[in-house]
Amino acid sequence: MAVRPPTLPAGQVEVMDTTLRDGEQTQGVSLSPGEKLTLARTLLKRLNVTRIEVASAKVSDGEKKAVGMITAWARKAGLLNRVEVLGFCDGQRSADWVGEAGGTVINLLTKGSYRHLTEQLRKTPEQHLADIAKTLDYCGAHGIVCNCYPEAWSSGMKEEGNNDYARWFIGELARLPLRRIMLADTLGILSPEQTRTFVGELVERYPKVHFDFHAHNDYGLATANTLTAVAAGVRGVHVTVNGLGERTGNAPLDEVVVALRDLAGRQTGIEETELVAASKMVETFSGRRIAANKPICGTAVFTQTAGIHADGDKKGNLYITRLSPQRFNRTTTYALGKLAGKASLDINLDQLGIDLDPAQKKLVLDRVIALGDHKQTITQDDLPFIIADVLNSPEQRRLEIVDCLITTTTRLSSTATIKIRLDGQEYQDHAIGDGGYDAFMKALHGILKTAGIAPPQLEDYEVHIPPGGKTDALVETTIRWAGGITTRGVDTDQVKAAIVATENMLNLVLRRRPAAKRPPRRR
Repeated sequence: MAVRPPTLPAGQVEVMDTTLRDGEQTQGVSLSPGEKLTLARTLLKRLNVTRIEVASAKVSDGEKKAVGMITAWARKAGLLNRVEVLGFCDGQRSADWVGEAGGTVINLLTKGSYRHLTEQLRKTPEQHLADIAKTLDYCGAHGIVCNCYPEAWSSGMKEEGNNDYARWFIGELARLPLRRIMLADTLGILSPEQTRTFVGELVERYPKVHFDFHAHNDYGLATANTLTAVAAGVRGVHVTVNGLGERTGNAPLDEVVVALRDLAGRQTGIEETELVAASKMVETFSGRRIAANKPICGTAVFTQTAGIHADGDKKGNLYITRLSPQRFNRTTTYALGKLAGKASLDINLDQLGIDLDPAQKKLVLDRVIALGDHKQTITQDDLPFIIADVLNSPEQRRLEIVDCLITTTTRLSSTATIKIRLDGQEYQDHAIGDGGYDAFMKALHGILKTAGIAPPQLEDYEVHIPPGGKTDALVETTIRWAGGITTRGVDTDQVKAAIVATENMLNLVLRRRPAAKRPPRRR
């Protein structure tokens, strides 16, 4: 007799996040137990996903330790039934592994394709079904709830001459004590039309079964197929943060959740304001950056580049949709470059609190367009420096790094001696650090502390060189600082480029505070 499926509020779709299991199958990604625990807490508490799949059974001692840490926390938080582990049809081995790690839910991996069954497991359908039943009996006797993945189910539905097996197999699973049957498009081979047909057929035939849909993105259709599966009647969907996963990845959490709400009118219970923070966390833990133009969480997706769009927004929010940045704790920015117009510049100047007359605005806009023609990236943070340069306003730059000597060796610590000019006074300091830039920053912090200045914390550091560039090629260093400040520096030397970016940041900070006369500091 089948286990009773979970009861959902009307119109709500379950979201099972498998970043910690399927997402970790991304080539080159390996999360530590501590990182897994942190992400599990974020997903369940801050984002409020319905369930999380955190590991595969029997993988390693480290994986077992991670599961144990997560289940211990989840038990105290009353969330243990929302933590799941992938297991196998191996009698008691997976169940014992999961039980020893504190888990209570197993997602059994089974074969939804006749070719996968006969060529990989080398078993008959009847033998496979007997293995599943044996594992389910053992799990049931030990208080473990089971869901089931018919792996490569989509392949099974499309197999010429063998697709009767896939349909027969789902019918057999529907009679077993399973909480959910999770239809897996393991190789990402379905189109939305095929998803609608195959899922719709099963939902109509087995209306009391709770079906999930597990999409992969090999044709770039994971989000579309997931929405189609929901329209066809599945009650749960599987996602990963940033779309991590094997090969091209899985359906991205942010895209699926937002599209379900806006385009399908379905609720998930996900806290949308936490999506960007979760995305950044996974970027950090995985070492895999997302594209700047990735929907929802990409750094550039709420940036208007064309001047006509800025003009339309200024006059009546003509280019604003339901995908407002405020919905995700973000803001709209208006890019500065060769496509910028008067409205783009006006909006940026207003946000900075800078007043220019029409003639000055024309000079600044001409310079912005000229820089854009040379493929330079221009941000709002660069604008004060462009204004100072165009209008010959040296007072805009209150701090200057006059000189810097950095020494780096193969075995000894790096050292830095720097001299800066702040509001006309010169300061000098020396420091030791782990690398040239670290030594520079420590010396700089010593001076700034004396001057009563607390610079923002560094959050991200990127270095770009031209493809195929030579050793003397220009290097662009981009640094993101706390408080939403991003600055860039360009030089043939990477550390010098970082120093330029740091100098630009300090002048941005100093623009917002009055100058004070201080006696020179001598050393």
